Amino acid sequence: MKWDKACTTVLVGKKASVDGSVMVARNDDTFLPITPQKFEMKPAANGRHEELASTQNGFKAPLPESGYRYQATPNVDVQSEGIYDESGFNEKNVAMSATESVYANEKVLAYDPLLPDGMAEDTMQTMVLPFINSAKEGVEYLGKLVAKYGSPEGNGVIFADKNDIWYMEIVTGHHWVASRIPDDAYVVAANQVGQEQIDFDDPDNFMWSDGIREFVDEHHLNPDKTGWNFRHIFGTDTEKDRYYNTPRVWFAQRYLNPEIEQDPESSDLPFINHANRLISVEDVEYIEGSHYNETKYDPLGHGSDEDKLRYRAISLNRTQQSHVLQIRNDVPEALSAVMWICIGIPAFTPYLPFYANATDTDPSYSNTSMTYNVKDAYWMYRTVSMLTESHYSHFVQDDVDYLKDCREELRRLMDGIDKEAQAKGLTGDALTAYLTEQNHHIVDVMRDKTMAIIGHFVTEGLNRSKLTFDFDINL
Repeated sequence: MKWDKACTTVLVGKKASVDGSVMVARNDDTFLPITPQKFEMKPAANGRHEELASTQNGFKAPLPESGYRYQATPNVDVQSEGIYDESGFNEKNVAMSATESVYANEKVLAYDPLLPDGMAEDTMQTMVLPFINSAKEGVEYLGKLVAKYGSPEGNGVIFADKNDIWYMEIVTGHHWVASRIPDDAYVVAANQVGQEQIDFDDPDNFMWSDGIREFVDEHHLNPDKTGWNFRHIFGTDTEKDRYYNTPRVWFAQRYLNPEIEQDPESSDLPFINHANRLISVEDVEYIEGSHYNETKYDPLGHGSDEDKLRYRAISLNRTQQSHVLQIRNDVPEALSAVMWICIGIPAFTPYLPFYANATDTDPSYSNTSMTYNVKDAYWMYRTVSMLTESHYSHFVQDDVDYLKDCREELRRLMDGIDKEAQAKGLTGDALTAYLTEQNHHIVDVMRDKTMAIIGHFVTEGLNRSKLTFDFDINL
């Protein structure tokens, strides 16, 4: 079963970004290095009469008769691994990413335990994204489902639209809190309850489950003398947190606020942050692809063996896909939603932009094989990752150059697509068809670049074989 126990989330408000975009991102990490996934477009539904059934924990629920078209990144082996639609936009340009696994402490779970057959991550995206019209409505909609069905696990859930980002943490069988991220702020979350002070007098910026304050008071769960700190009440503060979770938050905050000195094992890293500069898509991609770069903790770096193995990095071989869901506010709304997806390991492979206003995805993404097939995007990009890491000292600069070239080309392509769509005055179905076609073109361009770097690495690897012996040119 694919439980996402190791994801890393990055949230960027529209006034914190370099171009006024709202950006939300997450690495989808699993327990295994190989859990093949697809990227596909789910069609709108009308007049449907279906029940959604989990293949993992027995959860069942009816689906509404109608729902919006939406993107999804499900597992290929649904029967064994679960559905896990995971991430994407619906046709109303509402983004959802589910989930960032979080963990509650034993005190709160004693009084509101998790429900084994409740609605888990494997069905959450399918149950929510096709039916919401805004980020805040996403929190409300999911909150009602948690009240009705209960939760079998702790989850951090991201919702975003062109104006707002809401981050919702479901921590016990029925209780949760959500915060609206300030427009000028960023957030990094890494498998811990992150939200801090909750203002119950500010419903525009905070939402919560029914009865949560009474629950805390009745069972004497607030350890603080003053205030209502969600992290302190419901979260954990353990040795595992200090080597598995907090260092990831530390590294990301260090990257965006290098002027602030913090301890990677601190239990008090802030939830809401303000960067010392405006944040770009490339900054978010760098964080999600990072492994303590340029520090002694980099497992691919030059620190001691002890330091290199001390902390769990953000990008892993277990990262099945990574995404940045961007809503741009400097283009027409029909062009604004872009899902940047890295289907390989983000430390070594590029994020491709896919316009959400489309009707399908390229077969190399939507028809992923369970076994190796270099024609599939999942396997092709993982080939780049494996080859780069296997000969890291020799191949890393070539990989860096490849990624730089990809980013440059992709920005150029998007700029051309945006301008052409507007110059031609495309709207409605004509615009959707055009963007669908351009999504396919982006895949083709990147496939050519990627197969070229694979060929280069294979050739160089063979030339570096140790099964050679120079003695005589005639032998």
